[in-house]
Amino acid sequence: MLQTFSISNRRYLGNKYKLLQWIRRIVDENCTDVTSFFDVFSGTGSVSSAFLDKRLIVCDMMKSNYLAALCWFSPEEIDRIKIAKLLENYNTFDSSSEDNYFSKNFSNTYFDHATCQKIGFIRDDIENLYRDKIVNQREYACVITSLFYAMDRISHTCGHYDSFIRDGHYSGSLELRMPNNDYTVHPQNQIFCSDSNLIADCDEVDIAYLDPPYNSRQYCDAYHLLENIAIWNKPEVFGVAKKMDRTKMKSRYCKSIDAALALRELVQKLRCRYILFSYNNNGKKLQCRSNAKLTDDEIIEILSTKGDVRVFTTEHKGFDAGKSEFNKDNAERLFLCNVNR
Repeated sequence: MLQTFSISNRRYLGNKYKLLQWIRRIVDENCTDVTSFFDVFSGTGSVSSAFLDKRLIVCDMMKSNYLAALCWFSPEEIDRIKIAKLLENYNTFDSSSEDNYFSKNFSNTYFDHATCQKIGFIRDDIENLYRDKIVNQREYACVITSLFYAMDRISHTCGHYDSFIRDGHYSGSLELRMPNNDYTVHPQNQIFCSDSNLIADCDEVDIAYLDPPYNSRQYCDAYHLLENIAIWNKPEVFGVAKKMDRTKMKSRYCKSIDAALALRELVQKLRCRYILFSYNNNGKKLQCRSNAKLTDDEIIEILSTKGDVRVFTTEHKGFDAGKSEFNKDNAERLFLCNVNR
């Protein structure tokens, strides 16, 4: 029987899944008449999943997260029987005699050779099915998202793809599962793959939720492998970690010189009644790359240009696959701006 997976079953830097009840409670207790929610830096989409009862606008600049958002939140109808048959066929298919782009470039790095052959076959096949209109966009996204989650379960890494463990020991087999997305979503949900600053004024909403990158660790570096699979233009890869050219994927929010300016531009463009800004103070880490690029004073000053700001705090240590040191003051904060209209 085909197993299932949920949106929370993924390791991801900065994932807010453990904070969802707290975030939702802050909204319910402090925001009125909320019918629409704009997840401006959606990542895995975990925060959006706490607001399925609202009209959602979901945006991320990474194609891998965009496809996941289509899987979880797109209003497009899907044939779950068709998807289940595809996933079952992929799970039983033996591609051990067929090399492809993925096996030629990634064998015995994050996965063994046979697994890489299978990943490449699945990705090629679902691309062809989508091109030939045998699956629609959301069905296509469901299969690729299932592939992402299956890879994460067995990848020979510390939790992301910035590097792999070079001991030659691989365990687990690639098993695609059915996404648990058989629920009602708003028929006017919108999903974007874009620089959030470019589409900040795309629609008028009740709440704009901001959860930008905190530090110098670019997501396109940590998840380059999934992004390669999402885009699937089969680029040249280089270095031990087998990364592609990511120059155009870099976020301004990861640079001290740009982060405050980028946030100011974004906030001024937003059309909303509330701005909910999530930011972890990260404690003070030994690795300077992990230190936050925005100060509390900068955040409050920028948000205050739009309205009154309150700050809510809870203790939280998010997923971190490195060796960073957290101190006892590590906390998650929500800055809630009641926009003056």
